[in-house]
Amino acid sequence: MKKSQRMFKGVISASLAMGMAATALAPSAQAVTQPEPDTPLAKDNLEKLSVKGIERLDNGVKFDLGNKDAFIRLFADDLAKVSILEKGKEEYTSRGIAKKDWKTPRFTAKDKGNVYELRTKELIIHIKKDTFGVKFMDHKGNVINEDYMKNGSTSGYENGKPYVYKKTDENEAFYGFGEQAGLNLNQRGESIGMWNTDAYGYDKDTKYIYTTIPFFIGLKNEKAYGIMFDNTHRSYYEMASESDDYYYFYANGGDLTYYFMNGPEISDVIDRYTELTGKQELPPEWSMGLHQSKWEYNADEIVNVAKTYRDKNIPVDTMHFDIDYMDGYRVFTWNDKFKDALKQVEAMEGFHTIAINDPAVKVDENNKSYQEGTKNDYWAKNADGSNFVGPVWPGDSVFPDFSKKEVRDWWSKNHTALFDEGIDGVWNDMNEPAVFIDNDKMHHTLPLDAYFGYEDNKILHTEYHNIYGHDEAEATYNAWGLHKPNERPFVLTRDMYAGTQRYSALWTGDTVSTWEHLQMSLPSHMNIGMSGVANVGTDIGGFAQRPTAEMYARWIQIGSLYPFSRIHYDSDAKATVKQGQEPWAFGPEVEAISKKYIEQRYKLLPYLYNAFQDAAETGKPVQQPLVYQFQEDEKTYNIADQFMFGDSLMVAPALKEGQTSRNVYLPEGHTWVDFVSGKEYKGGRTIHVSAKLEEMPMFVKKDSMIPTRDVQQYTGEKPLENLVLDTYLDKKSEYRFYEDDAATLDAKEDGEFNETKFTVERKGKHNVVFSQKKLTANYDDSKLEQYTLKLHNAENPRKVTAGMKKYKAVNSVDKVTNGSRTYFFDEKTKTLYVSIPANEKRDVKIR
Repeated sequence: MKKSQRMFKGVISASLAMGMAATALAPSAQAVTQPEPDTPLAKDNLEKLSVKGIERLDNGVKFDLGNKDAFIRLFADDLAKVSILEKGKEEYTSRGIAKKDWKTPRFTAKDKGNVYELRTKELIIHIKKDTFGVKFMDHKGNVINEDYMKNGSTSGYENGKPYVYKKTDENEAFYGFGEQAGLNLNQRGESIGMWNTDAYGYDKDTKYIYTTIPFFIGLKNEKAYGIMFDNTHRSYYEMASESDDYYYFYANGGDLTYYFMNGPEISDVIDRYTELTGKQELPPEWSMGLHQSKWEYNADEIVNVAKTYRDKNIPVDTMHFDIDYMDGYRVFTWNDKFKDALKQVEAMEGFHTIAINDPAVKVDENNKSYQEGTKNDYWAKNADGSNFVGPVWPGDSVFPDFSKKEVRDWWSKNHTALFDEGIDGVWNDMNEPAVFIDNDKMHHTLPLDAYFGYEDNKILHTEYHNIYGHDEAEATYNAWGLHKPNERPFVLTRDMYAGTQRYSALWTGDTVSTWEHLQMSLPSHMNIGMSGVANVGTDIGGFAQRPTAEMYARWIQIGSLYPFSRIHYDSDAKATVKQGQEPWAFGPEVEAISKKYIEQRYKLLPYLYNAFQDAAETGKPVQQPLVYQFQEDEKTYNIADQFMFGDSLMVAPALKEGQTSRNVYLPEGHTWVDFVSGKEYKGGRTIHVSAKLEEMPMFVKKDSMIPTRDVQQYTGEKPLENLVLDTYLDKKSEYRFYEDDAATLDAKEDGEFNETKFTVERKGKHNVVFSQKKLTANYDDSKLEQYTLKLHNAENPRKVTAGMKKYKAVNSVDKVTNGSRTYFFDEKTKTLYVSIPANEKRDVKIR
């Protein structure tokens, strides 16, 4: 169970055997920043509510509960909003909610004595009257989720704190909750808190870290549902941490409002949740390549690191500029040396650049941003109405009030200072918001009685804190509309609320170079993905302290398959050992391992790009826990050290010091193929596999097709002319391949994209048929000329034909790649390569 206050324990890293690079010693123990102590729910002071009257509404029902009103509104057949409010108060909707104009489903409403029933095509909702309580059932009457009745109170307010108690049983699992520390995937038994906190050097027991995403998925009897507690105040989730019979959630203030969505598939829940809070947009392809960063690179180092990547032929797309590029840490300014370094990096082939941005504006009468913001009353306020001033990197600073649209618009406009110099993406940091004061009144952020908004409509910091970074992300995202109107935005943030995924990617803050943090990145990413945020990453190698060579090799392996893949590390001034974290910094062996796995990422870019497109359409995570796809297999429910990369590739990395082998669970109902050796295994069992330092076990789900391409040094270096369809056929493999220009909004706004459905099917014992169907063909600039069908565990065919056209047998893969309508069978690996013109009109028959 997580603790609200915890001392960070440094880890002493041992030297790696085999003569690898030296160790990094941990600094002395330090307290991880945490907010003031939790406010408990007084269980002897719960509110007793009962129904006094009922009013049917156009989209639901209103209940008179005496001094409260309850509303249940139906937004879809599987989506309901539940609110309990002070009498006469308007229903609450946070800025995290994207969709408000729902088409009311057909429903019936019946009074059944002590129960009032609402019924849609998919849901039956029973509302108990004598003790107000809500029970959700599927259309067959099976209970999905219900309020816990044994307290005598299921929901209401305890001294101003909204709360809900829910019934559970010992077999129910819980996922989501955004970014949480810890090594478990399943959050059952956890005591979770949400208050966005600059928790530098946090560990697995730290309760409060960087994001607030008050959404979770319950999985019971192989059926899933979701709940979003739409409350921006500090909130708490006791997930069967006190009893196997119930869980509950509550907040320090605000309204009792939650959304309930039924699956029954986890994918259905996430699709509906991201319809409610907004889908992430398809990012620009360059942002899917490797990123390199360090706090306190000097200007020359940035240029030299970029040049070294190119000299060593290690693929990379993006260099990051941390706060040192600014003039005295003043936002929207440049130090001339870094401005020159930016020009040099951009003059190199294929580089993109990202600049950090903090919300704190230096108090300085000569600072243009400070002058404008002060003149227009744009700053957050103390309780007495004066501007709040607090120290951050620039010294005394003021904080933009992003709750005001005019401030968000002003912030968007100011990005011209970055874009005019050629910056391609923006990285929002310190936006909890963090303040360098820790005392009885302030806990590394503004005081709780500070306020935002207008004098006649104040928003206290207690309410606005968790959504501050969300509004900053929106302002940053909107800068593209002003300055780069047809270019896809790329925003990276450390701080989120539900719905921020529609503006920004997320990274997991100031991690530490320890094996624990390497392990923790997996359940962290997977639960973040299950919370609607598909584009997420952890700093490869860890941010604070320094990794050993072995740790770095393992981290680059797994990091090469993070959705957002960035190497980033802390200042040398804070490290005992001055150790770089570039791929070549640990010597030739680790450099070779790094290059191998970075190149693999670039080969898989068509597959990764399509995974991001799926996320944009359905909210599907890119890095998925096994339970996402295999919720009927209970053995997947607690697996935190394996993941699916997209729909087809399962990854089982080595995560422990000195590890050279590991157990891997293969989900039932499928055959699994070792990605390297080609060996096949039936699912539903655990196998033991080699995981030497240069190896990361990966498996392909049989009947999968994985689109790949040739390696590039950066995205867009070479046009995609030959798409390799890596196919692991049992009976039938299908894949819908999406292609657009990978950079602009033309696909989204004008429909300029292509989508092709590929099918490879076994027909009888020795015949295989390849077919393609053009589903959409509106992208005229595609350079695709051919597909190379790469068929694993194949037979040497007698002939390959497409209608009357015969394909020619050749004696190498190169001749297949460079020829049209050719094929080659590799006898050693039992792999068949077939070169198929992209405009082949007939089915290709392999016999």
